Amino acid sequence: MRPYFDPEYENFNQRINPPRVCIDNNTCRDCTLVKVDSMNKNGILLEVVQVLSDLDLTILKAYITSDGGWFMDVFHVLDKQGHKVTDEKTIQYIEKALGPGSNIPGAAKGSNSPGRSVGMHSIGDHTAIELKGPDRTGLLSEIFAVLAELQCNVMAAEVWTHRTRVACVVYVNDVSSGQAIEDACRLAGIEERLRHVLRGHGGGDDDGGDGRGAHTNFSAGSTHVDRRLHQLMHADMDLGGDGAPQGRPAADDGTAVTVEHCEEKDYSVVNVRCRDRPKLLFDIVCTLTDMQYVVFHAAVASEGIYGVQELYIRRKDGRTLLKDEAEKVTKCLEAAISRRVSEGFTLELCGRDRVGLLSDVTRVLREHGLTVTRADVTTVGEQAVNVFYVRDASGQPVDMKTIEGLRGQVGQTVMLNVKKVPGDKAPERAAGSMAKTSFFSFGGLFAKLGA
Repeated sequence: MRPYFDPEYENFNQRINPPRVCIDNNTCRDCTLVKVDSMNKNGILLEVVQVLSDLDLTILKAYITSDGGWFMDVFHVLDKQGHKVTDEKTIQYIEKALGPGSNIPGAAKGSNSPGRSVGMHSIGDHTAIELKGPDRTGLLSEIFAVLAELQCNVMAAEVWTHRTRVACVVYVNDVSSGQAIEDACRLAGIEERLRHVLRGHGGGDDDGGDGRGAHTNFSAGSTHVDRRLHQLMHADMDLGGDGAPQGRPAADDGTAVTVEHCEEKDYSVVNVRCRDRPKLLFDIVCTLTDMQYVVFHAAVASEGIYGVQELYIRRKDGRTLLKDEAEKVTKCLEAAISRRVSEGFTLELCGRDRVGLLSDVTRVLREHGLTVTRADVTTVGEQAVNVFYVRDASGQPVDMKTIEGLRGQVGQTVMLNVKKVPGDKAPERAAGSMAKTSFFSFGGLFAKLGA
């Protein structure tokens, strides 16, 4: 007779030791502290950082440790306006998402709701379409035009370009019914049309002979959209894409990534120094997690316009990285960091949503010779909120004459706000008291403990 094991036994410790979340606005004068204590589990750091990133919180400093069975993090954060987090809705959302009522110890996020979450909004019933392939001027305009022609209403979309490649996830529903598209024949037709657009006017095979061709897929999973875009770009990188164009080195933007060995505690140590920006920690933790590495300790800080991160990692089997693994981690982190870096201008458009709006807007951008390097499309109620990061076709910043012409044409139907993406200037917070934060190194602590 086989012994009986209660299926709830594995969750016993999680029930008697539920996650604890503290939002502290008293300890620090200039920022809010988010403290998270929880039972440790695979991927928990990524889930916590993901919640903070989805709320557009800037992580100024963080201390992370998860040795043994317990996970303890402290994050120093600011809201999007550079202030302490005092909005009651945001605080309640963090406490609910990370606290005892969350699903961090249990099921994957998103499993309780069929809608895709955009910040704190849900876009409802939808079909998710994934696309990746070679980038070119006007590609996004063609994709949205095809979807409008096929009676697909775009509810949300995220588009990334990196060097010569593009990856995007588009959420659509049927124009007439407002429901997800489920008819197999119709889905096959949509897929074929989109593949034709991605292949371009050359009409080559999907594989292109070198694995760098067009790819479309209908996704039923609940993977976080930014994480999925990293995965699509990472898969491209494994196949020879998402790297510097052949014969040309990657641009030198001051990013430095190294991987060393910590003798005292037998960890591989990843050191990152690059221009600080929102969601930097998410991009790094996401990449390491999807490469099957575990972050045991980490220290994050800001030094002027630069972000500095020190992460102590091992493979899932507990071993440190081999030399060829270390080289791959360095390359993949450099790519992950640079994918979200944008220069030029952002065009923020807000107006009443309608079928074909994106097709019309991106067509105007193409007619003005502008290349979209990144796009974030959302629908909140009946309002479309779209952000496009643009440069001219030669990769140079857009001149103001073009911007004014664009404002005159697009501004007739929607509100248009134009912002210059910060380049060599430091972020606004660098001018204040948070310009440089002290950096605590776990390496120094380990060395003292081993002495």
